[in-house]
Amino acid sequence: MTTVSIRDLARNASAVVRDVVRTGRPALVTRHGAPMVAVVPIDETELEDFILSKSPAFAADLAAAEKALAAGKTRSASEVFDELEAKPARSKRASRR
Repeated sequence: MTTVSIRDLARNASAVVRDVVRTGRPALVTRHGAPMVAVVPIDETELEDFILSKSPAFAADLAAAEKALAAGKTRSASEVFDELEAKPARSKRASRR
C-alpha cells in the first residue's frame, strides 16, 4: 500500500488517483504521519455495496437483523408481502406531508 501525505495528495491528486486505479492498491493518506483516510479503487458495479458498508446506520440495521435471525425472530417473505398488501394505500395528499 502506498502512503502519501495530505500535502502531497493536494499537490498531486491526479497522479495519486491514477496510481491507485492502475495498480488496484489503496493509497493511505497521512497528516503528520498519522493515517487519516484511504484512497481506494472502486468497481462501479460494487459502488452501492461499498457506500452502504461504510454507513453507520446500515451497519446498525445489519447487526440488528443478524441478532434477530440468531434469535429465530424471522418471518417468511410471503408473510411480509401479505402484511404489506393488507395495509391500506395512503392517499396522495397524505403522502405529501
